[in-house]
Amino acid sequence: MRSPRRLLLLVAASASVLITAAPALAQAQAPTDPFAQATSDIPADSNVRFGTLPNGMQYALLRNATPPGQASFRLRIDAGSLMENENQLGLAHFMEHMAFNGTTNIPENDLLRILERLGLAFGADTNAYTGFDETVYLLELPRTNDETVDTSLRIMREQVSEALMAAEAVDAERGVIEGEERLRNTPALRSIKAQIALLAPGQRLANRLPIGDLNIIRTAPRERFVEFYNGYYRPERATFVAVGDFDVDVMEAKVRAEFSEWQGKGPAAPEPDLGTVAPREPETKILVEPGVQSSIQINWTRAPDRNPDTVAERRQDLLRGLGLAVLNRRLGELARADNPPFIGASASEGDFADSVGIASVSAQFNPGEWKRALDTIEQEQRRLVQYGISEAELQREITANRTALENAVAGAATRRTPALAGALAGSVNARSVFSSPQTNLDLFNAATQGLTAAQVSEAVKPVFEGGGPLALVVTPVDIEGGEAAVTAALEASRLVPVTAPAVQAELEWPYAEFGTPGTVANRTEIASVGATVVTFANGVRLTVKPTEFRDEQILVSVRTGIGELGLPVDRIEPQALSPLVFPAGGVGKLTADEMSRVLNGRIYSAGYALDGDAYVLTGATRPQDLQLQTQVLAAYLTDPGLRPAPFQQIKAFFPQIIAQQMATPGGAFGLQSGVLLASGDKREAVPTAEDIAGWTNDQMAAEVREGLSTGPIDVVMVGDVTVEDAIASVASTFGALPARGPDLAPAPGADQRRFPAGTPEPVRLTHNGPAEQALAYIAWPTVDAVDDRTDARQASILAEVLKLRVLDEIRERQALAYSPGVGASSSDVFAGYGSISIRAEIGADKADAYWTAINDIVAKLRDEPVTEDELNRARLPVIESLRRSQASNEYWLGQLAKVGEKPASVEQTLSHISDLEAITPADIQRLAQQYLKSDTAWRALVVSANPATAAAAPAAQ
Repeated sequence: MRSPRRLLLLVAASASVLITAAPALAQAQAPTDPFAQATSDIPADSNVRFGTLPNGMQYALLRNATPPGQASFRLRIDAGSLMENENQLGLAHFMEHMAFNGTTNIPENDLLRILERLGLAFGADTNAYTGFDETVYLLELPRTNDETVDTSLRIMREQVSEALMAAEAVDAERGVIEGEERLRNTPALRSIKAQIALLAPGQRLANRLPIGDLNIIRTAPRERFVEFYNGYYRPERATFVAVGDFDVDVMEAKVRAEFSEWQGKGPAAPEPDLGTVAPREPETKILVEPGVQSSIQINWTRAPDRNPDTVAERRQDLLRGLGLAVLNRRLGELARADNPPFIGASASEGDFADSVGIASVSAQFNPGEWKRALDTIEQEQRRLVQYGISEAELQREITANRTALENAVAGAATRRTPALAGALAGSVNARSVFSSPQTNLDLFNAATQGLTAAQVSEAVKPVFEGGGPLALVVTPVDIEGGEAAVTAALEASRLVPVTAPAVQAELEWPYAEFGTPGTVANRTEIASVGATVVTFANGVRLTVKPTEFRDEQILVSVRTGIGELGLPVDRIEPQALSPLVFPAGGVGKLTADEMSRVLNGRIYSAGYALDGDAYVLTGATRPQDLQLQTQVLAAYLTDPGLRPAPFQQIKAFFPQIIAQQMATPGGAFGLQSGVLLASGDKREAVPTAEDIAGWTNDQMAAEVREGLSTGPIDVVMVGDVTVEDAIASVASTFGALPARGPDLAPAPGADQRRFPAGTPEPVRLTHNGPAEQALAYIAWPTVDAVDDRTDARQASILAEVLKLRVLDEIRERQALAYSPGVGASSSDVFAGYGSISIRAEIGADKADAYWTAINDIVAKLRDEPVTEDELNRARLPVIESLRRSQASNEYWLGQLAKVGEKPASVEQTLSHISDLEAITPADIQRLAQQYLKSDTAWRALVVSANPATAAAAPAAQ
């Protein structure tokens, strides 16, 4: 397995006869949050079956076979933290946890095990979330057979109507919630709190973050949970969504059979008073928060828009949105120019939690540069209002939006099931009609027919009216003069005259020709995976796999060179920054913004990665733009822009990245651990601010150009493409290039990477966040996946068994960590390099207990064989996830990446599931004894750097 560069991680109808009769009710219940089409002139998607049970519960069912044989369930409760009383703060979220901790007919701890036996993994397939105004339970079903569907429906029904909330279970879960609060207590969260306090003072929203009040979480008696549960977990507040490969008649019958008898307990709780948006005068607030991203916002507030979702409402929203899109494009181009006034900027408007409408213009900047960022976003916003937009700008946004909508229509039959389920549930929360892609396109075309720039210019003006402006500056360092200085600067900027925006020149695409199209020298069919490998006369290899997974989607990757193998192991090179700046530099003859203008209305993309053994370019397109996509990637390969502006921007911004990461234990570990886990290999190190300060764009550009210019070229295409079209597009681009020589030789020692020696005592690392936060990490060396991947796959299942036990002991029994992670990694580049690791963010005073628990878990795995049931609960979700992946273009793009170079790798792909199915309980014990040895374990503990308050780092036992 190849991991991405650590640097990138730093920087988101009628019913069938199966229907059972519903019990007679004195009066049918009305849904609390009914489907929006009931009050709209917009038709809902006719493929969705909407219904309401006599008890008021709603359902929406949609057959969708992408991926085949699977389904996504969502059960939404129309209640979140806004519904809490003052003595219940945090209990909506706490209640979500308790729904997994025992019900009338499902004992505590059995719920997840039942689902695991069906192939659902905790977290990935079995989850829930709580927001301000909703709680949503999610299941991703690997199969739609009766057993899986019936069991899943029964569990969801039990969760929302039969949760026991036993007092001892509540007490046991308090520590888990506390651990979650500790994990989420970051500078970013504190910034959100400051923003809500500024924008919604005196409203319920200002004191209702879902995580709640720790004092209440620690002490609330069971009766308060019962009060909230009975008051809000009611059928009239519930909407069930099912999307997947099933017969809708049959699914409807099952839903009615399972949920029709559900009745609320006791009186319904009232709707909360969300408060009123007060009139506001200009105001400025500053939040000084070490480790936070420097940012500034100018906000205007208004009452939330509670109008029904109608054709007229959508047209109004569209016109305002088009105007904001123009402003956002202008701001983006300023951010990518030489000597930019900010790192990034954007404008938006919308409603927050049905409580307040907000329009905002914001920017992220480097410390000390707040005034320039403030002046620029204020004046650009005012320039839009004063001069409006041009016809050219309007047509650009209309074309871009229409292209996306047309592509959605063309690909509607193969939309992904989880995304559709999320969108259906989301439409209920947003009170919007779930309309079809064709309806969306038709409404767009009707709204934009004859639309003028003057109309959009007029429509966007009211966006920036309302209470305010309300300025919020979030900064890691003090601002001289404080809020008065920011207020004065904003007032001064508003007096500066603005001029109309300059007219941009017309451009043409200059990369349509790369020479005489190449000829095919060899063509080989790989029938077992439905792929074709084509070699051109110049040595370029093309691997094509036509699929029917997604209509109108073609994924492309281009690999060349030797990547990190060409870098020294004893120092960090400027090339380490290239993944952050490469696409932003555009191509030689066009900047990235010029490319966006000249190719507007086309579907293409360009990604770049510095991989372990290659430079990799990637793109996604549709059949009609395939030729353009290969031209774009060939242009990036042969004539990369690598302009200085993106490099200088990252160079200036990087100290903030370091500070932000160091503000949390997880971030600090990510910064410091890579080089340690590679035994000092500097290719895995994150550069320091001092390293970057000494680098130049010319150095980085020279290194990248050299790397891209050597070695064979391998192109892989997967998706809605024919072999002949793929050959034609590559023949005229990569196949037309001059023949290239062999790969460069690796740098001295670069083909080796070693796991570090075991550490009897944890390596002590530090972070700059709160003293109570810590992170514990332990890892053992295992095996690579360079050629035969069987051993690596066995190690991965050992890690899954370990994960079950860690979650059970560390999270559920001892509540030492909210989200402990267990993983296995095996390199497909470096022989012998792989590991199994456990990582958890814990309280600084819990380290002794944590290490003891981990040692006990590991010792038991070594000493006693696992049961067949436990092995299956660990293995089946992995197998089902793999099967789900195999029905995607993304999976095959990765699996075929090296087929041209290593044809034998096909067999490794085909044997993956059988390798996993062959693992026995005895294998797990043998592997635990082989790998999970105390003397080879590398341990680390990340604690606060504050010596006055940080707890001492206890030793591992």
